[in-house]
Amino acid sequence: MTALTILLVLVLLLVVFGLLFRLQIFTSIFSGTFTRDIGMSNSVNAILMLVFLIGGGGWFAYSFVENFSKMNPPIASVHGHQMERMFWITMAVLGVAFAITQTLLFVYSYKYQHREGRRAYFFAHNNKIEVIWTIIPAIVMAALIFAGWKAWTRITGPAPKNSVVVEVMGKQFNWLVRYPGRDMKLGVINYRMIDAVNEWGFDLSDKSALDDFTTNEIHVPKGVPVLIKIRSRDVLHAVYMPHFRVQMYAVPGMPTRFWFTPTTTTDEMRAKLGNPKFNYELACNQVCGGSHFAMKATVIVDEPDDYQNWYAAQQSFSQKNPDVLAAFKLKAKTMVTPVASSTEEKEAAPTPLAASY
Repeated sequence: MTALTILLVLVLLLVVFGLLFRLQIFTSIFSGTFTRDIGMSNSVNAILMLVFLIGGGGWFAYSFVENFSKMNPPIASVHGHQMERMFWITMAVLGVAFAITQTLLFVYSYKYQHREGRRAYFFAHNNKIEVIWTIIPAIVMAALIFAGWKAWTRITGPAPKNSVVVEVMGKQFNWLVRYPGRDMKLGVINYRMIDAVNEWGFDLSDKSALDDFTTNEIHVPKGVPVLIKIRSRDVLHAVYMPHFRVQMYAVPGMPTRFWFTPTTTTDEMRAKLGNPKFNYELACNQVCGGSHFAMKATVIVDEPDDYQNWYAAQQSFSQKNPDVLAAFKLKAKTMVTPVASSTEEKEAAPTPLAASY
């Protein structure tokens, strides 16, 4: 206890001496007798500011040119060209503003470095400057946001009636894909029915679900609108297809959607790139867990005739899993269905967290 008391007293003494020393410095400053040797460090730092500006700017320009093709894969969708144009307009506006402000920042740091006898000019306020640097960015940002809003509402709004419908569901750590069958309607799914076999949770008591089929890869036809319906079974994922300029979150409990029109088949893109092993890819670009790297699926763009042949060759989930279908039929036979007394009673109440289209 005595040692602790002595230690605390020593610490308090150091604090008191420190405060007295600072008080002496403040007194000297106010009396005008305080002098401090700046030395060469100030000039060195000012020069390093310019070195960083020139060196960093040059390295950025080199890196940008060298990796431009990697950052901008070829566009393979109709709306992708508009997205690309809007992106580069935004980047140009922000890039010019960034270059001007950063150049001024580092040049001013050099130009107005400390020199003996020079005092800073105190600039209190200027309404004209305030109005200029508020209104101009506001107008530019409003124009960019309006253009983005128009594009966004179009590609997330109602898809054309002739659209091919594909539904994808993200789960840790892969993508599930399903298509509507001959009736062109996706059937009901219910999370309560999900198991190791029925990963989607197909409710096979719904006739529309009987011909739905699942695949390990996504096939879409060239030149035909494709509506991607998106779900998540667990955490936040993202549907990211860079060549189609498609990016949409897969949110638990909130279905999302995105439609696009492919313009280049997989074979055409392979020939264009000179890479016979190339495939379009659906990747998750949100870190969704330890095996996030596995969240990807192959996307194949076919000619319309090839797509029709592929589509016709697919077997429905109920055909591939007769045991699951038999269990649903047995359950239906054992259930007693009450006689509805009105039209309203004949309509089935929606099941919580079950979805149908």
